[in-house]
This record gives sequence, C-alpha cells and structure tokens, in this order.
Amino acid sequence: MSAAECKNPVLAVVGPTASGKSSLGIALALRLNGEIVNCDSVQVYSGIQIATAKTPLAERRGVPHHLIDFVPPHLNYTAGDWARDAARIISEIEDRGRLPILVGGTGFYLRALRQPFFSSPVTDEGLRRRLNRIRSERGPEHIHRILGRLDPASAKSLFPRDWPRVQRAIEVCLQTGRPLSAQKHERVEPPPSASRLRIIGLNPPREELYRRINERTEGHFAAGLVAEVKNLLASGVPPHGSALGAHGYRRVVEYLEGQRDLTSAVEQTKLDVRHYAKRQLTWFRREGSVEWFEGFGEEENLENRILNTFVKAIPAKED
Repeated sequence: MSAAECKNPVLAVVGPTASGKSSLGIALALRLNGEIVNCDSVQVYSGIQIATAKTPLAERRGVPHHLIDFVPPHLNYTAGDWARDAARIISEIEDRGRLPILVGGTGFYLRALRQPFFSSPVTDEGLRRRLNRIRSERGPEHIHRILGRLDPASAKSLFPRDWPRVQRAIEVCLQTGRPLSAQKHERVEPPPSASRLRIIGLNPPREELYRRINERTEGHFAAGLVAEVKNLLASGVPPHGSALGAHGYRRVVEYLEGQRDLTSAVEQTKLDVRHYAKRQLTWFRREGSVEWFEGFGEEENLENRILNTFVKAIPAKED
C-alpha cells in the first residue's frame, strides 16, 4: 500500500485573515512531519508580496511550502486549477511519508478540492477586459446585477464584491451559453485525499482581530505597497486582473487612477479586510466539518490543544 492510500488525515488550517494560520501551520508541520500546501488565492502569485502576508522564506523554519509564488501575476489562476494542483501535491507529500497541511483562508479553493468543478472554458481575455472596463466605470455591484440576470442562482450565492468569482460566473455563462449554476453539478470525482480532510478553524477574539488587521494594513502601506503596485503596473500586470483585485492592491490602483486619495485608500483597505474576515468566518461556518478553536494561531497553548484533542492519531515527527 502506498503512502497516498494510508488512512492518515489531510489537515487544513482555515480562518479569517490575520488570525495566525501560517504560524500554526508551520508549528504543526514541525511537530507532525508535515509540509504546507498554500490555500490562499493571492499567495499563489509571484511578484506580489507586501499585502499578501506570505511567510518570508527565512521564517518558514525549514518547512517545505507548495503552491506559493508560482503563478505570474498577469495570468488567471482559478479554483479548479488550484484543486487539481493541490490534489497532485498532496499525493506527492504522502508518497514521501509526510503529512500534507493545507493553510489559507480561501474557502472556495477548499470547496473545489472537496467538490471538483466541471471542466470550465479557457479564459477569453477580450471578454475579461470588457468586464473589467464595466466594473471600473460602474462598480462591482453593477457587475453582480448582470450576473443576477444571467444566472440568478450563482448571483445569490456570491457576495457582490467577490469580484473574481462573479466575473468568472459571467464568463462561463457567456462563453458556454449555460449558467454556471447549472454546470456546477457536472463534477468529476474528488481525489481520494478529499475524504480525509480534517479542518481546523481559528476563531480569534473579534476586537483584537480587527486591531491586528488595521495595524497590518498600515504596515503594508508603510512598507511600500504603492511603489510595488506602480512596478507591477509598469511591468504589464492588468490593473483590474485577478492578482491586483486583492485587498489593498485594488485600492492602491484606485489611488493611482485618481479615484481616491492615499488616506482614503488606507482606510478603505482596512474596512475591506475587516469585512473580508467576517465573510471568511461566515463561509467556513456554512461549510461544516470544521473543528473550531478560540484564539490566534501563534498561541502555544492553542497549538497544544489542537495536538491533544484533534490530531492525536497522527504519528509525531521522530527526533
């Protein structure tokens, strides 16, 4: 029997942004002979650093990290792409006799692994540019209303400002002539590892989480976020593409386009990220099968509680 066929779980560490998922993932990997598989839709992009909260190489403590910093920022990388890549990486990690630990807050990625999507059409870059122009001129709520006319079921399930997924749902409908909601049921079988997912959810105190988000946002701007975006745009990264649609980056683009001043960009980013953290918690609570733990991921007592109550069956790393 290969390692990929063993009964050990595949761990996933989820929760809101700034909750310490990366710290916890690394700590668990060190204790459990694990490797990290990134499950964050922004951290997959190379060249986009400051506002992504990627753990610097020097702070990864020797733990291998996969699916991070490997997609050029001008390309579109979908949840389906990630799920296929993640299934392959998980199998390779298990074949090495190690424990895969998925870490990140992109719930749509995790759902794509557990419930693989149909084979979606290749991105029509011309259509995408048109949608980006409409969004830029009339706002994401207008795009969401367009989706509501084309595919009411998909529109109901997506937040109006969840731009990448709203955009993709419109693209699929216009390219195939069928609503995404009707095609989502045409799924392939999930990989064997999906049935062994054990999901750890972090639920830190809300007031402290929001304080950390505000502080981190200010740190990103102080660290040169505006200059980073200028360089990305100068290199040809589309201003309204997937990579620069991330929190912080989109507001800097608006600042550079003259739509808001710098103070407004900072404060709106804080608000965006706080709202995003709330949506992440709502998403994962709706998903079910999440074992929730109070606190932040870097807290040593939380790590010990997880090891004692949740992953006891996993063999610890031998010294």
